[in-house]
Amino acid sequence: MLLTLALLAAIAPLAIDMYLPGLPVLGDDLHASQATVQLTLTTFMLGLAAGQLLMGPMSDSLGRRRPLILGTVLLVAAGIGCAVAPSIAVLIVFRFVQGLTGGIGVVVARAVIADRTSGDRSAKLFSIMMIITSAAPVVAPLLGGALIGPIGWRGIFVVLTGLAVVMLLSVLAFVPETLPTERRHPFQAGTIAHNMRAVLGNRRYLGYTLAFAIGFGGMFAYISASPFVIQEYMGFSPGAFSILFAINAVGIGIAGTVNTKLVGRVRPQRLLAVGVALLVTVGIAMILAVTLAPGVHWLLLVLMFCLTSSFGLTAGNATALALGEVRERAGTGSAVLGTLQFVVGAIVPPLVGLGGSASPVPMAIVVVICTLLSACAFLTTLRH
Repeated sequence: MLLTLALLAAIAPLAIDMYLPGLPVLGDDLHASQATVQLTLTTFMLGLAAGQLLMGPMSDSLGRRRPLILGTVLLVAAGIGCAVAPSIAVLIVFRFVQGLTGGIGVVVARAVIADRTSGDRSAKLFSIMMIITSAAPVVAPLLGGALIGPIGWRGIFVVLTGLAVVMLLSVLAFVPETLPTERRHPFQAGTIAHNMRAVLGNRRYLGYTLAFAIGFGGMFAYISASPFVIQEYMGFSPGAFSILFAINAVGIGIAGTVNTKLVGRVRPQRLLAVGVALLVTVGIAMILAVTLAPGVHWLLLVLMFCLTSSFGLTAGNATALALGEVRERAGTGSAVLGTLQFVVGAIVPPLVGLGGSASPVPMAIVVVICTLLSACAFLTTLRH
């Protein structure tokens, strides 16, 4: 079951990273600017946010399995729409729908783990799921780089649709209902609003959630800018970009593995503190590197690896700690966490894109701002 949940949670990196090598080609094919092409990332992230916000509270009422099946069926349909989109405007619309339906799987996968576990066990399972999920940003760009030539960017969306079919079959076969009827909340507007107020009123939950979501914004600044920075600014080919991106993504898996070994011996709060401190350090180092040593490409590549590794240490612990604060409303808590994560992710690409592709400076500026704000959010949890 954990493998299936990880696959559901991997929809975001799969649907983003697999077509990253093809962004410049996609823009040329659909006669769209870099900023417009990056809107396909933004709308996908907004869809992920909306899907989680809608379906998380609903899963607290209807259970986990039925929403999961519905969302995965619709994800298949959205993938087909992306593959046949005749214009950038139509692609942007279907990317939103793809995110909306994919968000259901993401939010319910987290809620299922929260239903079954708590404390150190929860942190360990979230870290294990992250290790499995981290294979997606390793394999996806390599696969995308290999496929962009033979089948083009449309073919990549066909492959993503095939993966959605695999997700659907896995859910039907391996994911049981984990929320007993007696633990469900009535599906009423008043109940949903009450649950939302209770979750947002928990200061520690909010601090952990914002530390995670804003930290993700720093990493997504790198993700959205990297095709242009690495290929156009540094001069690497799409194939070389895919390899470099995959190497950086390995850092998430390494950090997650280290985290699973430490959880139980070191408190998740302390591990999260280390992860956030590393994020801030890397953010400051990155802005210094691009301003004081702009031609030293290897240094920036090393810092990109350190950024993803630091987030790998942060994400599992922040998620477990946040949902541990609201276990009786895990669906709603997971929805708010995921919504904030992907709203931040939706805001970041246009901000980075405003600076153009000629310099990594806009990326570094957004990274350092996000890492500092993530640290501030974490510090609020120490006062409650």
